[in-house]
Parts: sequence; structure tokens; C-alpha cells
Amino acid sequence: MSTSPVNPARVVLLCGPSGSGKSTLAERAGLPVLQLDDFYKDGDDPTLPRLHDGSVDWDDPRSWHREDALAAIRSLCADGAAEVPVYSIPANGRVGSRPLTVDTAAFIAEGIFAAEIIRACEAEGLLADAICLRNRPLTTAYRRFLRDVREARKSVPYLLRRGIRLMRAERALVTDQQSLGAYACNGQEALTRLAKTSAHPQPTAYAAR
Repeated sequence: MSTSPVNPARVVLLCGPSGSGKSTLAERAGLPVLQLDDFYKDGDDPTLPRLHDGSVDWDDPRSWHREDALAAIRSLCADGAAEVPVYSIPANGRVGSRPLTVDTAAFIAEGIFAAEIIRACEAEGLLADAICLRNRPLTTAYRRFLRDVREARKSVPYLLRRGIRLMRAERALVTDQQSLGAYACNGQEALTRLAKTSAHPQPTAYAAR
């Protein structure tokens, strides 16, 4: 039986458009990181949302296991450990799992759907902060395309179509994530907030946004 730590950890939810630099920022912050993209549904899941052309809409929150992600965050906050999935985007599915441990007062959970669980984490007293990375849409699109080609995530024609669609929708997406409770800022300001939050990871840090 696991024993809850005396001072349980709290989570910083890091959201923002695909390609905005969430993973890079999370690595620079030096805190444990839960990759929320690992909670995507498998590509053959019949509940996946579809675009008008019949392809899967991987940018729709319904393509993601929200409750599984929340369960992992609860376990990391309470016990400092969780078994989390490993997802392969090129393979369109989970390829295994791995243990993740948290031995710090705060950790980061990052992904494009992180804003979807802000209110739930806040209600359960798990939230230290919620940040949305914001850039110029053209900058985000360029970074996203280079990353996706480098990692061979999908075919180039698919990436181009998706990139144009996401670039057009980026400002609305940031506005939506702000409405869900995220603080929108650039990478440098986000690092400053993360440094303060990791030193004082109480819910008041989030409330003071």
C-alpha cells in the first residue's frame, strides 16, 4: 500500500497550441514532466472525432483520455508515483508504459488539452498554476511543421493541411484556453512563473494570476 507524502506535490498545467514550445519549456524548467499527449486514444478507437474529410481530428479533446490523465495526476500528487502510458504518434497508439516519479513540490503536466482539466484539478486542490504558451501563429506553425517532419509524425501533405488549419484557429484556441482558466504568456514569462511556483507550489500561486 502506498503512503501519501507529508507535503503532496501540486501540478502546473502547461497548455498552448501544438508547436508553441511546451515540451521545450517543460524541459528547461527542470521539474518532473507528465506528457499529456501520451493519453491520446489509439487510432482504431471508434469514439475518435472526425473531420469533414473523414480523417481523425487529433486536435479535438475527444481524441484524448481525459479521465486517465486526471487519474495519473492524482496519483503523482498524492503518492509521488504513477504508471503512465507511452504513446507513438507515427504508430497511432500506445506502445507500452513507464513509471514516473515526482520528488519535488511541483511538477508539470503539458499538452494541448491541459486546459481541459484546469477546473477539475483546481476543485480537487491539486493545481499550482495553469499556463498557456502564446506566440505569433506563423511562428508556431513553422516550429510545428519542422518538429512534425523531423519526428515523421504524419505524411507531409497531411502536416501541411493540418498546419494551415491550426494556424487559422490559433488565436481562438488561446482565447478558449484562457476562458478555461489558463494564463497566456510567452516562454520567458512562463519560465519566471514556473520558478516562483516551484518554490511556493500552493494553490494561491494560481489564484494570483
